[in-house]
Amino acid sequence: MSQSFPLQRRHPDDLIVGLVSVSDRASSGVYQDQGIPALTEWLGQVLTHAPQIVSRLIPDERDGIAATLRELVDEARCDLVLTTGGTGPARRDVTPEATLDVASREMPGFAEQMRQVSLKFVPTAILSRQVAVIRESADHAALIINLPGQPKAIRETLEGLRDASGAVQVAGVFAAVPYCLDLIGGPYIETHPEIVKSFRPKSARRATDGNQQ
Repeated sequence: MSQSFPLQRRHPDDLIVGLVSVSDRASSGVYQDQGIPALTEWLGQVLTHAPQIVSRLIPDERDGIAATLRELVDEARCDLVLTTGGTGPARRDVTPEATLDVASREMPGFAEQMRQVSLKFVPTAILSRQVAVIRESADHAALIINLPGQPKAIRETLEGLRDASGAVQVAGVFAAVPYCLDLIGGPYIETHPEIVKSFRPKSARRATDGNQQ
């Protein structure tokens, strides 16, 4: 079903998320995409208020990926765009290049931390080329983050690593997403701290925020 853009926000802090799965084989029907369902389920678990979601399943084509990212930010007015797939060293892995094509500014800390989390699980994390960027226009900005392609790796990089007692050993990247959205003029979002304890300075918190530090 087609959607008219921009989407209508249900309230001022209504989060609009774009989900992009980049895969030649999944987009051609060879196998079923797992990235978008995994991300949709995870966002529903971690956020205290359900977001509006716009999803796209597309092949590994640099121009097509860039066009999709522009559509989601500029037309659908997404505040956050999460991509999965296409971040390795293979010749068809061009998601990072396409993401940089649409960027106003790069946010290297997200990619650095994702690799730190993944290195706790697999040595091949150093092969990942994920990037994160801000795309800005005169009246809107969005955070775009490249994520791995596998649901298990997606969850690990977003949530981080905990020990047997549940204490966070290595923070996942989503802990910084709410405050990043604040800083670029996006909606105020809150997370369930038992899944992801998001961080904001005291001066930026609302009294109702359950993620008190």
